[in-house]
Amino acid sequence: MIEYPKFSVLMSLYIKERTEYFVECMESILSQTIPPSEIVIVFDGPLSDELYATVKKYERLNPGLIKIVNNKYNKGLGLALTDGVLACSYDFIARMDTDDIAREDRFEIQLKMFINDPSLDICGSHIIEFDGNVNNVLARRVVPLTHEEIAKYQKQRSAFNHMTVMYKKNAVLKAGNYEHCPLMEDDLMWIRMLLSGAKCANYDGDLVFARTGSAMIERRGGWSYFKKYRSGRKIILDTGYISKWDYLKTIYIQFVVALVPKKIRLLIFTKLLR
Repeated sequence: MIEYPKFSVLMSLYIKERTEYFVECMESILSQTIPPSEIVIVFDGPLSDELYATVKKYERLNPGLIKIVNNKYNKGLGLALTDGVLACSYDFIARMDTDDIAREDRFEIQLKMFINDPSLDICGSHIIEFDGNVNNVLARRVVPLTHEEIAKYQKQRSAFNHMTVMYKKNAVLKAGNYEHCPLMEDDLMWIRMLLSGAKCANYDGDLVFARTGSAMIERRGGWSYFKKYRSGRKIILDTGYISKWDYLKTIYIQFVVALVPKKIRLLIFTKLLR
């Protein structure tokens, strides 16, 4: 019989999150074949009354399971995750977005990967992207599987679907923890983990249903979005992990994607980039 290690689930919750999406996320976590030992939820600034009430309901129904980090103002995702990682009690941490849905055996599969390879520091998986409900599939984002493939792919695009990752807390802290880097918090973390010697892998399957849709596509367009993207890629360039050519190539592609009409951008994200 396999003895699974204890682990934390880490999420950041903010005021614009829809309560019904958060409920779907929580239910998918609580119905796992291997449930978490704790769920760390960072309140990234004040929340709506409805979200506060929903969190309190889950605290009442699951005494001792949920740990709250209450940031009184909105710090942004990177710094919220910094606080969350430090608050996690266990060395294994599973990231989750509060509007996505985990496959029921997600944690069991990832824990087995760590058990089978004790040198592993971070693992993720492919995702199914959906709009509205999980039956309305828009696309599937496939990521590289081996450490070597991940290290190469990360120079151009994210080699992990961030809402699928499970990592070792000590590996994240060794890499310096998350930093403020709008749009690039996760990519910067992966690169710093690679630079610090972390061993990486992805599971060849879809462990999370990720909520996307037209609203997400719309947020990834416009001049303001492009400027944030360019700024984030410049921070990554400064790490030394990517070349100037890697930087310029991705900046040019993103410039085109950000400024085309939304319908064309939707086609690019769901067909060409997947």
